[in-house]
Amino acid sequence: MKKFWLSFLALATISLLATGCGGGGGGSDDDDVTPVAESGSTGTGSGSSESGSGSGNTSPSVPESFVLVPGATFDGTTAITGSSVFISGRTITIPNLLACDHEVTQAEYQSVMLSNPSNFQDNPATGETQANRPVEYVSWYDAIMYCNKKSAQAGRTPCYKVNGNADTDQWGYTPHAGNSISGTITCDFNANGYRLPTEAEWEYLARGGNLTNTNQTTYSGTGDIENLAWYTTNSGDKTHEVKKKNPNGKTLYDMSGNVWEWCWDWFSDTITASTPPTGAASGSIRGARGGSWRNNASLCAVSYRFNGAEPDYRNGGFGFRVVCSRSE
Repeated sequence: MKKFWLSFLALATISLLATGCGGGGGGSDDDDVTPVAESGSTGTGSGSSESGSGSGNTSPSVPESFVLVPGATFDGTTAITGSSVFISGRTITIPNLLACDHEVTQAEYQSVMLSNPSNFQDNPATGETQANRPVEYVSWYDAIMYCNKKSAQAGRTPCYKVNGNADTDQWGYTPHAGNSISGTITCDFNANGYRLPTEAEWEYLARGGNLTNTNQTTYSGTGDIENLAWYTTNSGDKTHEVKKKNPNGKTLYDMSGNVWEWCWDWFSDTITASTPPTGAASGSIRGARGGSWRNNASLCAVSYRFNGAEPDYRNGGFGFRVVCSRSE
């Protein structure tokens, strides 16, 4: 049952108090990985404001609830076992990323889009709040509109343009109405706005920044899915408040399970050495990674590539997380 606006404002207040940010961890390097120079420090705090003010190592350029993950270059000398993205012969440079440590919540989405399409708005698990559950029933189009609107609110340069226009008011698109965005959609990966990760970036984050064949884990953090993910066995057929399970080595939560996370890329069945780091040049479906509350353990593995869905597709198992290429 949908909540009225005033009721949701109260829930949003709870969210801002309860949703926090963690610090970073580290992966290991070998001959296939060249670290990218770090351009900031890890933020720690609570809420989702644009300046860090929590405990630990903070930087004014790291928004709260975001983690600075230094990038790296994978030169394809040795493939990561089981990965279909980090394969032999494929060179991928992952930029320094500001990654949200959690999936976008219902309260966060509501504050930007002024509506909440989520299917799971009632009956949260005991001790959890609706506001802090991940937003779902959002299409890929909804997600990129959110990113541009959030960027504008934060004074950042939006990444997405439709026919060269970053102003969402000019896109002719109504969120959550089952329609599509007409025109050519592009992403400026050099802009400092919020955006969806590419599939390679998502897997890099899920692997905790580890691009070697040493200390890899099946799921995002360890091989013990029960402590990391909400999936079909333990979810009780519903989503759960973010950050209730253990994080991975970069203090990123729920990268395995809870909701599928939309990625930028057009999906292709086979990735080759010549496939650009941003995925196929065209297609009909967009990729999604991570598994969800309704999937079995194998689909929550960091290596599993889901063939995604049409960008107008909406489902109670689909949400997203945002990243930034630049901190300033």
